[in-house]
Amino acid sequence: MKILVINAGSSSIKYQLIEMDNESVLAKGVCERIGQKSSTLKHEGKKKVVIDDLKMPTHIEGMKYVLDALVNKEYGVISSMSDIAAVGHRVLLSGEDYDSSVKIDDTVKAVIEKNKNLGPLHMPANLMGINACQEVMPDVPMVAVFDNTFHSTMPDYAYMYAIPYDDYKKYQIRKYGFHGTSHMFIASETEKILGKKEYKLIVCHLGNGASVSAVKNGKCVDTSMGLTPLEGLVMGTRSGDIDPAVIEYLMDKTGMNVHEATEYLNKKCGVLGISGVSSDFRDLTAAMEAGNDRARLAIDMFAYRVKKYIGSYAAAMGGVDCIAFTGGIGEHVSVVREKVLEGLEFLGVTFDKAKNNDPKGDIVELSTGKTKVYIIPTNEELVIARETLRLK
Repeated sequence: MKILVINAGSSSIKYQLIEMDNESVLAKGVCERIGQKSSTLKHEGKKKVVIDDLKMPTHIEGMKYVLDALVNKEYGVISSMSDIAAVGHRVLLSGEDYDSSVKIDDTVKAVIEKNKNLGPLHMPANLMGINACQEVMPDVPMVAVFDNTFHSTMPDYAYMYAIPYDDYKKYQIRKYGFHGTSHMFIASETEKILGKKEYKLIVCHLGNGASVSAVKNGKCVDTSMGLTPLEGLVMGTRSGDIDPAVIEYLMDKTGMNVHEATEYLNKKCGVLGISGVSSDFRDLTAAMEAGNDRARLAIDMFAYRVKKYIGSYAAAMGGVDCIAFTGGIGEHVSVVREKVLEGLEFLGVTFDKAKNNDPKGDIVELSTGKTKVYIIPTNEELVIARETLRLK
């Protein structure tokens, strides 16, 4: 059975076609620059192709190109669209309306529309992707897999902000958390590795966007991102946790309005703003090794914030059995893992530095002490496909 996974952005459509019988990826690709004068399709099926100068005024045309690529005799992987059993859509946020993935109907689409103001950068594009798929595949069942619902098990004292309760109820202002499909996948994989259902896990999803979650017996009890993905860790270009008064102070000093200030915190801060070099940790580590002290500072700040969240979540859960690193930085940047793990001996964390510097294989155990430490590659698309298969 084949499931198509769609992740629609404001000007892009990322896709994977997954054979669920063995959970293998048959094809994947992306439509880029949708809505611009010239668009591009990058596709990997029987072979890799890049097709430029395409006309994709809307996501509907983009979806047509995706389906054409999948059935193409030269580089496609299926004989007809009837081979696609269902479509799973990544959707940013369910608000408080759903606590798990749902099969898409008009009611679900209305809820997504209602919650667009909670995720104005992503939610309209998610809805466009759903509408485009329904336009070109009207009879295929579709499922919405929300990026926050894994975190819906957080207790109220963890997800609430200390604002007037009436404002929380009226405006849905609370912590939702993101990267939920990744945290869900890592929790599931860790449970298999540990071979038990009762465990205390801290998941460090570290990439350009980064988040940490506390998972107790498979359920999320806290996570670092909040109402938006801006809260929490220092990230590639996001500030993470910051005194709210800084925003007013900056606006007063620079003349920025509230939208410009939000753009500033999301796109000009983080390790990019600190280092002045890059948001890419390959560039940062090279600069640090060359003696750039601001690059060193950016990496230290990033790792320190991760370490602080690990300590706080260990306290919240009354201990920790396992720490898992995932995401582009978590999986590939050894200096970050080392800086995070050093000093956590009081939690039973000791690790093999040589193995950390040169990990081999997919899932790698770094720990040499009581508390397990693993590198586990994430697979968010597979989670979406599994959820779609479950509900189709």
